[in-house]
Amino acid sequence: MYEVSGELNVILITIWWFAKVRERLVVSKQAAHKFDEERCNLRKLNELEVRNQYQIEITSRFAALENLSDGKNINRAWENIKENIKTSVKESLGLHKLKQHKPWFDEECLRFLDERKQAKMHWVHDPSQSNADNLNNVRCEASWHFRNKKKG
Repeated sequence: MYEVSGELNVILITIWWFAKVRERLVVSKQAAHKFDEERCNLRKLNELEVRNQYQIEITSRFAALENLSDGKNINRAWENIKENIKTSVKESLGLHKLKQHKPWFDEECLRFLDERKQAKMHWVHDPSQSNADNLNNVRCEASWHFRNKKKG
C-alpha cells in the first residue's frame, strides 16, 4: 500500500507541474502579445534628417543621465537607460501604425475575443469540468460570431 501512495504522489506532482507549465506558457504568450502592441517606426531611421535628430536626442538624454547617476544601484541605472532609449525612439521616430487586415473586425469582435481569453485563463487556473464547458461554449459563440461577421 505504501508503494501505491508513492506512485500516486508522483502522478499528482506530475499533473501539478504540467498545470503550472501550461499556466506559465499562457501568461508568457500574453506578455509577448502585449509587447507587439507598441512598435516604433524604425524605417524612419533610413532618412538622414530623422537619424540625425535621433542621435542628437539620445546623446543629450545620456549626457543628462550621466550627470544624475550615482553608480550605486545598477538595476535603477539600467531602468533609466531603458526608459531613455524608449522615450527617445518614440519622440524621434514615432509609433508604427498597424494595418487593419480584417475590416470586419470591430469592437464587438474584440469583446468576444477578450471573453474567450478570460474563459481560457479561468480554465488554466482551475481545469475543472465546469470551466472546460464554459470555455467550449465561449469558443463556440466567438467562432459563430466571427464566421457571421466575415460573411457580411
